[in-house]
Amino acid sequence: MANPKLPQEEGGSTLRIRRRIIWSCIVGYLAANFYMFLRFFFPRTLFEPKTVFKIGYPSDYALGVDTKFQKQYRIWVCKTSDRLFVIYARCTHLGCTPDWKESENKFKCPCHGSGYDSEGVNFEGPAPKPMMRAKLELDPEGQIVVDVNSLYDQKDWKRPDASLA
Repeated sequence: MANPKLPQEEGGSTLRIRRRIIWSCIVGYLAANFYMFLRFFFPRTLFEPKTVFKIGYPSDYALGVDTKFQKQYRIWVCKTSDRLFVIYARCTHLGCTPDWKESENKFKCPCHGSGYDSEGVNFEGPAPKPMMRAKLELDPEGQIVVDVNSLYDQKDWKRPDASLA
C-alpha cells in the first residue's frame, strides 16, 4: 500500500511555494525600482538639434516669413525689402512656440494669446518683450550660417550680425 501524505508534509511544500512566490515578488519589485533608478541617469533622447547650422543662400528666400525650419531648428527666416533676419521661435511670456498666421500677418502664441508682428515685436497679450533674433553670418560659399547660441534682444537688433543686408 502507498503511504498517504501527512497533512504536515503537504503544508510544508505549500508553505515553501508561497515563500518562493513572495520572495520572487520582492526581488522583482526591487529589480524594477533599481531599473527605474538607473533609467533616470540615462535620458531617452540622444539627439539634440544643432545650434549652428546652414539654411541656404539669401536668394533662396522670398519676401515674408519662411516657416520651413520651425520644427527642425525652431526658427523663422524673415525677409524684408532691405534685410534678412532669423527669429527664434520662443514666446517671451512662457516659452511656447508661436504659430505664423499668414492671413493675419502675425505670430500668435497658442498658450496664452500673445501676438507678435512679422518683425517679432509683441503687440498683444501677456508677452513682456519682443522675440529674440539669432546671430547670422555668411560662410565663404555665401550660405547663411545661423547660430542660436547667440540670441539678440530688441536693443541689439542693430548689430551687424543680427541680420543680413
